[in-house]
Amino acid sequence: MSQRGTARPDLDYEQLAPTVDYVNRVVQVAGKYTLDEPFEVGWGNVVLDVTPRGLSTRTFRHPEVAFRVHYRLLDGDVLIESDRGTRTLSLRHESVASFYRAFCGTAAGLGIGPPNSSLICEIPGSPPAFEDDRVPRDWDADAARLMNTAVNLAADGLETWQAPYLGHRPRVGVMWGGFDLSATRWRPQRTTPTPGRPAFQQNAELHAYLSVGFSFGSSRSPHPGMYAYLWPQPDGLGSRAWGVEGAAWHPDAGLVQLPWPALMRTPDPVRSVVAFGDAVQAAAVDLAGWPDDLVCPRVDGWYMSRTPTAEVQRLEQEWHEHVHARD
Repeated sequence: MSQRGTARPDLDYEQLAPTVDYVNRVVQVAGKYTLDEPFEVGWGNVVLDVTPRGLSTRTFRHPEVAFRVHYRLLDGDVLIESDRGTRTLSLRHESVASFYRAFCGTAAGLGIGPPNSSLICEIPGSPPAFEDDRVPRDWDADAARLMNTAVNLAADGLETWQAPYLGHRPRVGVMWGGFDLSATRWRPQRTTPTPGRPAFQQNAELHAYLSVGFSFGSSRSPHPGMYAYLWPQPDGLGSRAWGVEGAAWHPDAGLVQLPWPALMRTPDPVRSVVAFGDAVQAAAVDLAGWPDDLVCPRVDGWYMSRTPTAEVQRLEQEWHEHVHARD
């Protein structure tokens, strides 16, 4: 298992908030291209990949051009890479509106049209569209560096946690609307969506799932940290232990929350993210009737370059015997 837990960024919401709010808005510009891609269960197609230097879209393959967009937080720029060439533009702009104009002009130079929607999503109190957001913005390189370090640490833990899951699991990534990093596990059990919610939320509630993720916080909850929830929400969550000291169920929010300072106090934050996720999976089995054979034994890295094939076969055999013993 990864040992990247030595990175321990100190996250202060008030310090990060202006940069987080700005980045949340500008990543939606390229994120909009995903709305015309084939739908994956739980909107798994829309997430931005966490890269060593920032956040990136998947590759879009249009009839005229293939491209992807990389928001490089550590470099303070955006790289648009296509089969026609590459272009960069700065993340330092006087407003979201000026960034949007610059992005569309730069993309056009590669034969890439603007996204089919310019609406700003899931940000309360925001102007309706990118063109209308003329609030003055300052770029804080130090805040961007902290954001990148934190999201890479959280992604390391979440990707490790997801590895042994046998069911459907979209790739770990940042949902560009709510701007949270999420790792979701799905179960093929139809459920009834909550009436009155937006279409994208109702689509997400067509089947049972659980989600573990990371958030920088918000004005309503200015506390960075890990979160988790189950859909549908079972009874009994208040009496559970959640794998890491400081993690607790918050019924008003409908979330299990692990504050960032509590995570940073653990000996290995990456392993603690895994322990937190495992506790959520256990709650799904115990309280929501999830099958207990959807997660195979976690191995501390297959390390196939140096692990004998016989050892891999032994571990697989132990897993099959474990499953058959319950049948």
